[in-house]
Amino acid sequence: MSKRTVVVTGGSRGLGAVIVHSLLESGHRVATCSRTKSEFLAELEAGSRFAPDFFWRPCTIGEADEADAYMKAVAEWTGSDGLWGLVNNAGIAMAGILATFPNIESERIIKINLLGAIQIARAFSQQMLKSNRGGRIINISSIIGTRGYNGLSAYSASKAGLDGFSRALARELGRRQITVNSVAPGYIRTEMSATLTEDQLTQIVNRTPLGRLATAEDLVGVIKFLLSKEAAMITGQTILVDGGISC
Repeated sequence: MSKRTVVVTGGSRGLGAVIVHSLLESGHRVATCSRTKSEFLAELEAGSRFAPDFFWRPCTIGEADEADAYMKAVAEWTGSDGLWGLVNNAGIAMAGILATFPNIESERIIKINLLGAIQIARAFSQQMLKSNRGGRIINISSIIGTRGYNGLSAYSASKAGLDGFSRALARELGRRQITVNSVAPGYIRTEMSATLTEDQLTQIVNRTPLGRLATAEDLVGVIKFLLSKEAAMITGQTILVDGGISC
């Protein structure tokens, strides 16, 4: 059986880099994109054992033309093997009380986190529908989209929108055996949690039944499952990976 190709947006660092590396380790071919090439990506391209199964090209998430061009390039790289999965991971987080939060920053959050994910999923689904092989779309959402958090209203709106998008797209693509789900992590100690103070993170840990923050590795296990054949009947869902804080 040929290796399956998975596209991961925002794979240059943080959670995205962990997803990329873990999928390569498990035998997938992986294509990723980011605005610029990080040291992590350069190492994968140049000197790692994964180089033959790895593809990177710059893409500005939120620009429809770039999303289309990127996905066409990935399809050409993949060739007859075809695409299998998309992990819509790229996103940004900025904190601020809405009354004083700049409109331009709210627009940027929505453009990248929600509109950008929609554009990439659109370009991906166009390629998938040509192959008629089924596949997987996984949108990385957030617990903030279901619970909210002080100072993160625009971010919360973008992630709540992503969950709704996943449910609707699951209905559109289900007959072609393409599943669409959201994975909503709790609070992870990455660049995305940099908007929270140590006191806030400590309070979150104290309210979490499992008594710790989620890790990128906690998310990767769920993503791998949703990409697998065992998850063929799971679609239109938002799966929380939050240590029970939303109980």
